[in-house]
Amino acid sequence: MQRIVFLDRSTLKATVRSPAFEHAWQEHAVTGPDETVARLRGASIAITNKVPLRAATLEQLPDLRLIAVAATGYDVIDVGYCRAHGVAVANIRDYAVHTVPEHTFALITALRRNLLAYRQDVEQGRWQQVEQFCFFDHPIRDLHGATIGIVGEGVLGQGTARIARGFGMRVLFADHEPPKAPGVAFTPFDTVLAESDVISLHVPLTPATRNMIGHAQLARMKRTALLINTARGGLVDEQALAQALRTGVIAGAGFDVLTNEPPKSGNPLLDLHLPNFILTPHVAWASDGAMQFLADQLIDNIEAFVRGEPQNLVT
Repeated sequence: MQRIVFLDRSTLKATVRSPAFEHAWQEHAVTGPDETVARLRGASIAITNKVPLRAATLEQLPDLRLIAVAATGYDVIDVGYCRAHGVAVANIRDYAVHTVPEHTFALITALRRNLLAYRQDVEQGRWQQVEQFCFFDHPIRDLHGATIGIVGEGVLGQGTARIARGFGMRVLFADHEPPKAPGVAFTPFDTVLAESDVISLHVPLTPATRNMIGHAQLARMKRTALLINTARGGLVDEQALAQALRTGVIAGAGFDVLTNEPPKSGNPLLDLHLPNFILTPHVAWASDGAMQFLADQLIDNIEAFVRGEPQNLVT
């Protein structure tokens, strides 16, 4: 009988059906680093969203056969160790194809039209003080005719591109480290930085992509440009971004992610109280429909593995 342990059930607000095979199921709302080994001891299948499973932990779990990641990103898993020791790792694919691009454009439109700045002005009584029916304290820039540079041409990057084209935007996909989607025309990264009115990040966090946007890259961007990150916090040097926003190197930024989440030890972006910066708490993926799709595919992955037909493997 398979023993299944879900380490962080509270990260998924959806109905999780019971796997269609004999099993013992145990779930925990959250799991701390010092609780992981004890909770997984004797388990053949672990489910995790954000609880790290590194080599030092995995080597104490000889019964583990599958790690089912309740997310697309699997940077919390020591994939190299799993591959070397016969532990399968399966992740979730294509579940956020609508919700992440929509959240991306919610950030873009709010920032391009300076909605937060105008709302703040109205709340502070500015409208009542003017002599005419409106005021123009902050620039309002159309999306039509603007250029968006997208880093990452997977389903989320391409979904973002489809929305952008619907607004009448020019779309550039930035050249980057492999793997790359076939049939996509790539533009040199420096060219994308220089020509884009919006840069949107849709790549996983890897050694090659960590801090891919720092002081040098921000300096190459237009002073009127926006930086959007709904992917992973570690893609951007957060100290460099905070400085760039304070000094006007770029016009604004919209982030849904931070390097360390939750940011219990602080973060330079939390100290920004600027109308041209929007930070949301890693919820771009979390529409009701997307979470239910994720929960269903999570159990699909487990059932496929148990019947000997594994799917969505990253090892």
